[in-house]
Amino acid sequence: MAAASTPSPLFVPTTPPAKFGPRTGTLTLARPEDGIFLSSDTPALLAATSRGIVPHLSRDHLHLAQAIQHVQLPFESFIDRNPPVPTLVDGSHPLHTFLGYSPDKHVITMTLRDPSDGRKMPPNGNDFVAAHCTRGVRKVTASTWSAYVQKCKPDIVVALSDTPFTPPPHSQKRLTKSIERTIAWLSSILKIPASSTMPDNSTSPRPRHVLLHLAGGTNLQARAEFADRLTDPVDYRDAAELEPLNTLDQGVAGYVFDLLPLRAALAAEAGNPLEEGDLAHGLLRASDRHRSSPESSSRLAELLQSSLEVLPEEKPRVLNSPVSPHEVLRLVRDVGVDIVDSFWAQRAADIGIALDFCFPVPEDDAHDSTTCAPPRKRKDGKSDLGHNLFDSAYVHDHSRLASAFLDGQSAASLGASAAHAVCECGACSPRTPASRILYSAVDTQAWRDRSCATTPSTLQPPSTRAYVHHLLHTHEMSAHALLAMHNISVFSAFLAGIRDAVARGTEHFAREVERFEKVYDEGMVLWSEAEVMWIEVERARGKGRLAREKEKQKESTVGTAVDL
Repeated sequence: MAAASTPSPLFVPTTPPAKFGPRTGTLTLARPEDGIFLSSDTPALLAATSRGIVPHLSRDHLHLAQAIQHVQLPFESFIDRNPPVPTLVDGSHPLHTFLGYSPDKHVITMTLRDPSDGRKMPPNGNDFVAAHCTRGVRKVTASTWSAYVQKCKPDIVVALSDTPFTPPPHSQKRLTKSIERTIAWLSSILKIPASSTMPDNSTSPRPRHVLLHLAGGTNLQARAEFADRLTDPVDYRDAAELEPLNTLDQGVAGYVFDLLPLRAALAAEAGNPLEEGDLAHGLLRASDRHRSSPESSSRLAELLQSSLEVLPEEKPRVLNSPVSPHEVLRLVRDVGVDIVDSFWAQRAADIGIALDFCFPVPEDDAHDSTTCAPPRKRKDGKSDLGHNLFDSAYVHDHSRLASAFLDGQSAASLGASAAHAVCECGACSPRTPASRILYSAVDTQAWRDRSCATTPSTLQPPSTRAYVHHLLHTHEMSAHALLAMHNISVFSAFLAGIRDAVARGTEHFAREVERFEKVYDEGMVLWSEAEVMWIEVERARGKGRLAREKEKQKESTVGTAVDL
C-alpha cells in the first residue's frame, strides 16, 4: 500500500452515471509499485471463500477458472490464533503468497465477518466486533483490525461495521448505536497517526481502497441519516489525523450491501422470523430462498436507494449474498450494482446442482433437446435453473452439464456455425495438461507415446451428467470441484449477459428482465429436492449408518411377505 491521500477511483462508468438504474463500467485496481494494473468489466463476479480458499477448488483449479478474478476473504476464520497466521507472512503481497493467488490476476477483498454467515452472535460492543472462528467467538477492536490490514496488505478492505446479529427486530436505540459505532470505526481505519512509521521509515498509510457497509438496518430514516453523516465535515478533533480528507466519504472507495441481515430483519417485521438454521453458513434453505420475490426485491431496493440518495454515484456498489439470479437482476435494474457475490452459485455446487440458464433468454430455444436435455419444467411452465445431479434420472445421461452452453470440443468442431455460448470451465472445456506426474519408466514411455497424438492444451470431451452423478454418489471430492468451476462460469456468463443487455439501453434491459422472470422458476423447488438427496447421500457414510440402513429396510418391508 502506498501513502496516498485519497483513494484512487475503483470504478469508471462506461454508461452515463445515474443515481439509480442499470449501469456498466470498469473496475480498475493499480499497484504502481509492482507495475500491475488490473481491470474488469462490471457487473463483476466476487468469489466467496472459506478460510481464504474458494471451496472445492485446488490451486490448479483456481488458475484454470478464468471467471475468478475478485475474491472475498473473511478474516474471522484466521483469528483462532494470535497473531493470525497471514499476518506473519512477509512480502509485498502476503495474502496472495499465503493463499496461492496470483498478484497479476487476482484482487483480494478482506472483510472481518463472512457476509453469508448469519448465525446468532453475541452483541458487539462500543470498542469491538464479535467474530466467529473455529474456537468460538473472538472480540476484534478497531485498532486490532487496522493492524491486521496493515500487515496483510489486501487490495481492498471492508471497514468494520456494527451489523446486529442478534435476533431482530432491533430498537431505535440499537440502530443509533450501530450508526455511531460504524462511523467511529471507519474514522479509525482512515486515520494516519503522525508518530507511526512503517519498517521502511515511511509514514504509515491508510489503506488504499476502503469499502463501507452502509448501516441503518431496515429503517429508511436511519439509513439516510448514516449517509448524511458520511458527507458531513470531519470532526475538528480528528482533522489532523484524517488530513486531507474533508469528509469521511472522501476516504471511502465504495459501498457494500449485506442482504442477509436485511432479509432477516424484514422477515421479522413481517411476523415470519427466520430460524437460526436458516441463517447459518452453508445452506440456502427453502425458508430463506422463498424470500426472493418481486416484493422482497422492491423492499430491498427501497432500502438501498435510501442509503445512496446523497452519496456519489461514481463509486462501486457491492452486493453480498443474493439468493437468486432474479434478485440480482431486479437490484441491478432498480439500484445499480457493480460487484456481485457468487455465494449462491457456489453453494449450489455443494448440493449437486449444475446450473443451466442464461441471460438474456434467447429469442429461439437455445436448448438442443436432441443431444442435451434442457432443465426440467415445473407445473407453471417455468424451467429450473439447473440440474440436480443426485437424481437417478441422470444415471445414463451422457450429455454435457448445461444445455444452454456448448462445451469447448463441440464448439471447436462446429466453428463459426456455433449458435450457443461456450462454457469455458474445467468441466465443460477440459484441456490436456502440459505435463504429467510420472512415477516410473513405464509412465514416461506411456506419456511419450501419448504425446504424439495429444499435444498440451488440446480440448478434451466434457464431463457428463452421468459421470458427475456417479462421483456424487461415491463421495468423490472431484464432483464438487467440477460443479464449482462450472457454476462459477455460468454465473460469470450471466453477469456478462447483463453487461451486454445494459449496453443496449435501459428499456431493453428491463424487457429482458421480464422475459427471464417468465422463463425461469424463482421458487427454486429444485434446491429443496437437491438438499433432501444430498443429505441422504451424506448420511449414508456418517456415524450410525448401519442402524439407519436397518431402520430404512425395516420400514420398506412392513406389510410384505417378509413380515409374515
